Amino acid sequence: MPRLPRVMSSGLPQHLVQRGNNRELCFFADPTIWPTFNWLERARALPRFDHAYVLMPNHVHLLATPQWKAASRG
Repeated sequence: MPRLPRVMSSGLPQHLVQRGNNRELCFFADPTIWPTFNWLERARALPRFDHAYVLMPNHVHLLATPQWKAASRG
């Protein structure tokens, strides 16, 4: 059964986990970690998300808190 869509609300943290297939390794050596690390560091500069992350050999934890203002209705 597919997972239901996430409820995204400004200021509400989301815990995301990405695992390797069958819990196999995602990162095999330092050179394979750096592209993901650099991408996460660039995302840190975005004004719309606050986040923290942990890179493990076989999975990644990401705690992201979206920050946006509700669209005004005119």
